[in-house]
Amino acid sequence: MAKKTPSRPAAPKGDAALPVSERIRARLRRAGERHHANDNISKYIEPGELGELQAEVEAKMRRVLEALVIDTESDHNTQDTARRVARMYLTEVFRGRYTAAPPVTEFPNVERLNELMIVGPITVRSACSHHLCPIIGKVWIGVMPNEHSNLIGLSKYARLCDWVMSRPQIQEEAVTRLADLLQDKMHPDGLAVVMEADHFCMQWRGVKDTDSKMINSVMRGSFLKDANLRREFLALLQRKNP
Repeated sequence: MAKKTPSRPAAPKGDAALPVSERIRARLRRAGERHHANDNISKYIEPGELGELQAEVEAKMRRVLEALVIDTESDHNTQDTARRVARMYLTEVFRGRYTAAPPVTEFPNVERLNELMIVGPITVRSACSHHLCPIIGKVWIGVMPNEHSNLIGLSKYARLCDWVMSRPQIQEEAVTRLADLLQDKMHPDGLAVVMEADHFCMQWRGVKDTDSKMINSVMRGSFLKDANLRREFLALLQRKNP
């Protein structure tokens, strides 16, 4: 007899009349799941609701523009701004919150590779969760596989980076999340992730310093324990990026 797929608990009566954002939030709360800016909430969004959510964001963005005393009726440049911004947030710059992880085929390490692999620089784009200003930078990934590790295709590193980075967050947490994801998929002996980025919340506002960058790293396994391996990885990055 075929196994029945567990069904999601029925929504309480009256939920259907709520705005879609409140229905999604109610599901998250019933499941005891948080919904921070950098959390993925895709499994709590029902088919068709992303379009509803975009329409709700558009309506509320129009209210924001009105509160900023911007004439969206006679100004041809801003007549469609609310729709464009809503679509941008949900389907582009914050897409990593609302869509499931990209499919990634994992291959067994048949040749028992155990040498350092470096992927990068991968261009990444994110947004600061404090001001929703862009974070644009590059990521380098170092992997020390073992005979039991899973290997993934080169393009999949970029897809996973984009999925993790397409959310409002701070850089320190973004790098840790990416490292956790790669560790879970590959199970290597060692993993290193380095990110260097420009933060527009510092360049566009505040001190308006256009030269400052932020660099941070996460080291796991043999990269953390073996100082020589760590030096080799960082030296190779410096050689590629003097």
